[in-house]
Amino acid sequence: MSSNYKTCLLIDDNYIDNFVTRRLLESSHFAEKIVVHQSATEAIQHIKKGELRPDVIFLDLRMPMMNGFEFLQEYDKLEGQYKSAGKIFMLSSSLDPVDVKRSSQNKYITQFIHKPLTQKILEELSA
Repeated sequence: MSSNYKTCLLIDDNYIDNFVTRRLLESSHFAEKIVVHQSATEAIQHIKKGELRPDVIFLDLRMPMMNGFEFLQEYDKLEGQYKSAGKIFMLSSSLDPVDVKRSSQNKYITQFIHKPLTQKILEELSA
């Protein structure tokens, strides 16, 4: 698989999930650059400052301080030039149907993906 994206942002508070997902993204050449943040608050600050311009985001749902939906609310407030993400994937272990429904209703979420991210899912996303 060749890189379809320039910069991929992975936001998840779980170190092990980040490690595994990052390795999969790197080995699949999913993006030229993969940036990982364990805090949604930290990630949104880098985007606001113009230091980070991801064109695809994998976003965890349940995180302390700022969850995935709160990140999306802050993302929505950004001016257009900072909203560089063409696709945002909610990557979560949540089995709550309310979370899945809420994700499907959010204008920024391209797809809800249940953890773990797999090679097969990546291939489907790149097709």
